Amino acid sequence: MHRRRFLVSAFAAGLLTRLRTAVAQPAAGTQIRLIVPFPAGGPSDIVARPFAELLSEALKSDVTVDNRGGAGGTIGADAAARSSPDGSTLFFATVGTHAINPTLYKSLPYDAVRDFTPIALVAEAPVAITANPALPASNLGELVALAKSAPGKLSYGSAGNGTPGHLTAEMFKIAAGIDMQHVPYKGGAPARGDLLAGRVKILFDPVQSTLAEVHAGNLRALAVSSKARSLALPNVPTIAESGFPGFETTAWWGVFAPAKMPSAMATSLAAQIAKVVNSPSFRDKMEPLGVHPMALTLEDFAEFQRAEISKWGNAIRDSGVAAIISR
Repeated sequence: MHRRRFLVSAFAAGLLTRLRTAVAQPAAGTQIRLIVPFPAGGPSDIVARPFAELLSEALKSDVTVDNRGGAGGTIGADAAARSSPDGSTLFFATVGTHAINPTLYKSLPYDAVRDFTPIALVAEAPVAITANPALPASNLGELVALAKSAPGKLSYGSAGNGTPGHLTAEMFKIAAGIDMQHVPYKGGAPARGDLLAGRVKILFDPVQSTLAEVHAGNLRALAVSSKARSLALPNVPTIAESGFPGFETTAWWGVFAPAKMPSAMATSLAAQIAKVVNSPSFRDKMEPLGVHPMALTLEDFAEFQRAEISKWGNAIRDSGVAAIISR
């Protein structure tokens, strides 16, 4: 009798373990949609595509990038928030969609905390201030002088309203005491195209967006927004070095799932993503672009997001950028 009870208990325990494992992650071969809230070819897409390829290998599933650009990432974020939390849809969030926008805009169609399950941080990068070579400014000091000589006449592009590039530019305008005209695009790729064509003279966007054109001599990098210089552009000074001590902003990317994803599935996905982010393959793809892979535990990523919302919220309120953008 005791042996029979033992066997029944062992069978039940084994069955429960198998059921938990089955729920813990999408089944191999599952089609997974990774929503990227900006168009193909932009800075977010440049990070997302190599990541999706390596995640496909790790999960033994087809991870397909779904570009949903527009409204500073809001369209893509809203689509992800409305999806099922069954692991078939993941969201490649940006600092804009999940740290900046909650303070920057009075209303959003999604809640950056309540409507999502934080999974993992992936990478970060500075914003680069890049100019068309025809612009008569070879450094940030000359750019400021040029802007002051013709207030409101100089135009700059960004990947869209509320993006890290846009917010960095508005904060820089306040710090430098200058006025420039913002030209928002639906992503970094079309903004870069117009910068190359001379339709805008300056672009504020994460460094990987224009790095290849800078190295080719087609564009000129004036400064980067990080505390330290970018390894990909070691000769380009930071904004802080260029006469604005303490100035620092960085873009980051992370993976979120729709709210109410089962905790076992979220934990399993976080572990697989950490392996991808820490892999030499991902690092070798990102570091030449000036992007720094960063892995956090699931719990630490949730805390990181809360801290980022607070940090950017304070910066936005202190700088008055929200009032400028809402005009």
